[in-house]
Amino acid sequence: MTERGAAASEQGVSANAGRDEVSLVRGGPFYRAQEALRLVHPNHWHLGRRTTCALAIGWLPLVLITLLLNPRALVGLLTDYTVNARMLFGVPVLLAGQPVMETIFRAIVGAVRDAGLLTPSDTDQLDKTLVRLIRLRDSVIPELIFVVIAYSKVAETVQAQLIYVRPWGMAVSAVGPHLTTAGWYYVLVSQLLYQLLILISLWKWLLWCIFLYRLSKMDLQLVPTHPDQHGGIGFLGLSPVAITPTFLVISAVIGATWRAEIFREHVHWLSFKIEAIVLFGVVLIVTLGPLLLFVPRLTRLRRLGIFEYGALGQLESMQFHKRWIQHRAGREEEFPATPEASTLTDYGSSYQNIEHLQPFPFDQGAFFALILAVAIPLLPVVLAEVPFVTVLKALLEAVR
Repeated sequence: MTERGAAASEQGVSANAGRDEVSLVRGGPFYRAQEALRLVHPNHWHLGRRTTCALAIGWLPLVLITLLLNPRALVGLLTDYTVNARMLFGVPVLLAGQPVMETIFRAIVGAVRDAGLLTPSDTDQLDKTLVRLIRLRDSVIPELIFVVIAYSKVAETVQAQLIYVRPWGMAVSAVGPHLTTAGWYYVLVSQLLYQLLILISLWKWLLWCIFLYRLSKMDLQLVPTHPDQHGGIGFLGLSPVAITPTFLVISAVIGATWRAEIFREHVHWLSFKIEAIVLFGVVLIVTLGPLLLFVPRLTRLRRLGIFEYGALGQLESMQFHKRWIQHRAGREEEFPATPEASTLTDYGSSYQNIEHLQPFPFDQGAFFALILAVAIPLLPVVLAEVPFVTVLKALLEAVR
């Protein structure tokens, strides 16, 4: 392609990115394959259709193979918590998380544009950033790497199958234990589908983190008196909602593994407390870490706002004091009708917004949703040893 043609192509993509194409989710070979199979359309995710297809590929063959070749192990497959956590819970939630992620990304990019946070030059820079990210989104290389990563763990997954001694996935012959046909299908197909969805979701989140990094370097038109108490970018605190479904699945799968170890090795559930703390720490770093990029800017904004609005407040307060305190004699009846008192009150409210400005763009609802998404799937780990009634009583007592 000539330089002129490449420039025209980039200009076309940039214009498209600047108007409508702000999705960092709808792209890549996996998405294009779903488009070719008519599982998704540009304006509709068809979640039910995609979930049915995913289960028909990743879970139903396990049932059919086991039913035909090893029917006695069928109950073991249907009650296998670790497998079902991945295939019957994880895969549907990961698929449902994609439209959630797209909705959040689109809403935030739209808010950045509509709120007047960018200068004309930064608006052009934003379009160029989206162009680069969309090209990365559509690249074949990342998803090829994900497939390699998934299959590089085949030996590890096979070993796990043998350790867990799943009758539906393992058989014993004269040469020793080996995977059954269903076991190999799970290792080579079902696990690939699950891990690919996880890695794609994390890849799209990485693209979003790059976007936030680029945005943090722009000359944002922040206002210290903004009522959101984050300089006008409080909506960025909704970002963690986009990745919450992914961590819900990761937590559920980790919890399923710990629960299996409790039943198999008879370890206490508190044995996993360090791992649980590390899990929460990693989740908080991955989800909230990108928002730390805006802390220096908002810290400076608050400090500068206190000085600037403080100086103006001193002048307004002095003028009000002189007019209505020191020299009000004979003009007391005029005070109720004067707009100066109302102006000073409004100014005081604005100054309080500056004092309460939070340097970290935090959204309480998004944070609690994230914590619950990680904590709730770990509850079965506790229930493996502690009766549900006991746990419920402890929770009720803690609430009192």
